[in-house]
Amino acid sequence: MLIDGDNAQASLFPQMLVEAGKYGMVTVRRIYGDWTTPSMNSWKEILNYHAVQPIQQFRYTVGKNATDSAMIIDAMDILHSGVVNGFCLVSSDSDYTRLATRIRETGVFVMGIGEKKTPKPFVNACDVFVYTENLVAETKKQKERTRKPATEKKKEKEEREELDPMPILEKAYDIAVQEDGWARLDLMGNALYQLDPGFDPRTYGHKQLSRLVASLKDTFEMKTQEIDGSTLFYVKMKDT
Repeated sequence: MLIDGDNAQASLFPQMLVEAGKYGMVTVRRIYGDWTTPSMNSWKEILNYHAVQPIQQFRYTVGKNATDSAMIIDAMDILHSGVVNGFCLVSSDSDYTRLATRIRETGVFVMGIGEKKTPKPFVNACDVFVYTENLVAETKKQKERTRKPATEKKKEKEEREELDPMPILEKAYDIAVQEDGWARLDLMGNALYQLDPGFDPRTYGHKQLSRLVASLKDTFEMKTQEIDGSTLFYVKMKDT
């Protein structure tokens, strides 16, 4: 996990670590920034607690992000050392687009974490991209919901409903569908990340893809199948 300290939120680091941990053990943890500036103070306590190595990079020019080159050089050194099977790049900066592309060209998994303002080229250069807006702890969300007035809750629900997952779900279904009209949900999930590495069910108010698809009862039907003690989900689009 390589973090651009100029483009990441310290308060969300525990959630970032959990998200990256879904794809493997996070063995290398480094954060880059100018530690002489006040803007990096929020990271200092987190570094010790989570054993993250700070890398000092002075700003040679005012207003210019100096961490880019240092982080890219380190990433290439780690890549060629062959000690990791994947990278997690934490930044919302498009300057890392070519780095992500270069890593992926070697067959190594690349995950990105950044804000929704992250340019699409960087998002699409990763195998998986997670938006930090989806990483807010569930308990915090629940507390906020209980404190908010009914009118504000209704507004949030309407905003979420305006997001339409159907266009990309239909494309993923077309990729994964079998001759009998059923598509395995896990293969459909793989197709979704191929189409858009930034796809996340949490964007539409659901923790899991299965729950998102299950909520679209007018469009999809689902069934399960037990194979060798594992449960496989299958999805089929209803005739319209």
